[in-house]
Amino acid sequence: MPVAIASLVGSGMHSIKSKERLRLPRLEKIGRYFKSDWLRCLFLGLIAIIVHSPALSGQRIWDDEYLSRDNPFIKSPLLILEAFRHHLFLDSSSAHYRPVQNVSYIFDYFFWNTDEFGFHLTNVALHVGSGILLYFLLRYVLSSLFFRDFPISLRGRAERRMPWLSSVAFLLSVIWITHPVHSAVVDYISGRADSLAFFFAAAGWLLFVRAQNISRRSIRMIVYGLAMASGLVALLSREIACVWFAIFLAHLFFIEKRFPLRFRISVAACCLGLVGIYAGLRQLPEHRATPFAHSIGTAPFRAILMARALGDYGRLMLLPMNLHMERSVFDSGAFRGNADWRKAIDAEYLSILGLLVFAGLVLGSVKKGRAQAVRVFGASWFIAAYLPISNLIPLNATVAEHWLYLPSVGFLIFLFGCVFELPSRYRHVMALLAMAATIGLSARSFFRSGDWANEEIFYKRTFAAGGVSARVAVNLGQVYANRRDYFEAEKIFRRILEQTPDYPIAQNNLASVLDCEGKTKEAEALYAKIERESVRTRHEYPRTWIGALNLAAMRQNAGDNQSALAILGKAHKDYPDVWELISRQAEMLRQTNQLDSALRLVEDFAQHHWWHYRAALALGHLYAQKGQAKQAENTLRFASSLDVHDAEALRAIAQIRLNQNRLDEAFKTQQRAVTRQPYEPRQYILLSNILERMGRGDEARAALAKVSQLRGLATSSPAQSL
Repeated sequence: MPVAIASLVGSGMHSIKSKERLRLPRLEKIGRYFKSDWLRCLFLGLIAIIVHSPALSGQRIWDDEYLSRDNPFIKSPLLILEAFRHHLFLDSSSAHYRPVQNVSYIFDYFFWNTDEFGFHLTNVALHVGSGILLYFLLRYVLSSLFFRDFPISLRGRAERRMPWLSSVAFLLSVIWITHPVHSAVVDYISGRADSLAFFFAAAGWLLFVRAQNISRRSIRMIVYGLAMASGLVALLSREIACVWFAIFLAHLFFIEKRFPLRFRISVAACCLGLVGIYAGLRQLPEHRATPFAHSIGTAPFRAILMARALGDYGRLMLLPMNLHMERSVFDSGAFRGNADWRKAIDAEYLSILGLLVFAGLVLGSVKKGRAQAVRVFGASWFIAAYLPISNLIPLNATVAEHWLYLPSVGFLIFLFGCVFELPSRYRHVMALLAMAATIGLSARSFFRSGDWANEEIFYKRTFAAGGVSARVAVNLGQVYANRRDYFEAEKIFRRILEQTPDYPIAQNNLASVLDCEGKTKEAEALYAKIERESVRTRHEYPRTWIGALNLAAMRQNAGDNQSALAILGKAHKDYPDVWELISRQAEMLRQTNQLDSALRLVEDFAQHHWWHYRAALALGHLYAQKGQAKQAENTLRFASSLDVHDAEALRAIAQIRLNQNRLDEAFKTQQRAVTRQPYEPRQYILLSNILERMGRGDEARAALAKVSQLRGLATSSPAQSL
């Protein structure tokens, strides 16, 4: 009987094992399928698109208005090289040199015109690309840290024997790509400089690694060249790419010691050469004095700010709450008296937290263990990327969330090095916690992305999260002014000026609101004050010429043209490169029958700013009015090439040819204008006039019918939205 039972049990176990052997290959196949690189890359792309989807249909906010719509350097591919000769902002006190960012907007504008969706889509695509490149870069970095004695060509085999390495790289990439602290880079059109630098720097590093496995010398040299080009593009995207070079060289000299010393020195020389080229290109724009939002002060004061910034960054990485654009770890009002100082003392917890973060990085790096090299490298990455944004050098803010785009990678590598030292029984728990954290971070990113839906939501949520500043308040007040809620806008602007009486942007907005409310005397007095003080304030604030422009407009509306021209003439001397002043002055001269003076004024500006579409367009109109048809046509044709979507220059050329009875040429030109602006009724009106003159009555009436259709749609759209 026992023998029979044993036989039965044995046969049963054999049957179970047979079934397991049948299932095991299927499970392994499924497991390998989910570990495939293409599926992981697809997942990274999908999750990034999902968490940032609320911002895809968002409006332009803050600097987006200028950089992605009014920026004259993005209107035509002809201006790609010209973008390298100017700072990012044309009329600003900032000295940001990021020509690649402007070039990226050129492509967006070319394909999407002014549609915000296309610009947002590019931001998300850059973030997705950066996350995918980070996945492959982390695989290489982690394998180089764990298999330091292996040649690059053999590490692939080691990775296949230890697949958890690629799984860790994937998990860290997922956490990074979903972290809400990167919202200001991805959801904010103007924030893409960080992702551009990240994408091209990571691509350059990976191209360098790829070249090591290429045996054919000619192809290897081409890949090296592509790596160098990618590194230079990263530098021209944002200054933080210099830190990428430092991290790359540190890894090359201290981790990849198997490379010959001569080779490593050659690579370092190439990197320094690229930085030298970048430094040379930075000299192309005119020198610009750059005031900063805070004074660095003494060494102890800098140390306090550095500790506070480190504490804030550490807290944001672990607990990303109260996210907003106007972060600061310094309040000048805290030093006005004892009462204000006591109110601000609660912010000192950031200093303590910063010291704890620094102590954690140091202790984690010195602790012995199998992953010590990982912790040291992660801490070094984080500190190297943190120092430029630590308040050690003056910047336009004390802290900013988007500055964590690069340091966060080092922070995550360091955390993994700490978790790796835990006993094996805790690692599954930590993996589950990491997946739970990813879900939480994704949900937070999704909600944060919704902050960028429109200006009102953005500024209100910024206030609610603690981002109370004069800049945010001014923009919120402007939102109310645009919807003609002048009473609420006036309250906001007056409240700002109670705190910062000399803030010209708030003064100008208040004066504009007062003018709309009929309080013209107070508005004119405020404009005059802005104009008087602009000599001093223009060194601290941008667009201080706006007071003179608005004051001249008020004088013109009152019939005092001479006074208005005098104000504009003085402002032109103070701000010779501001087109808005020259345009208003030239238009007033034209209206007062001083056409030659207007022409000389615009000619001089257009000669020194050949890339300026509006100046070329105005010059073409002035030539036409003066009767110089040939010169007008040539100038307008050139203007049409400076903006690939604006049809005003083409329409003016068509009108000139119509007046000259060159009907066929006028028709072809106006057809191009219609193609550029198919939803603009006046383009069809001129087309109808041309067709009527050509004797093509049916086509002329069809064009007029299109006008009626478009006007009907424009009238019904507001009703439908209600």
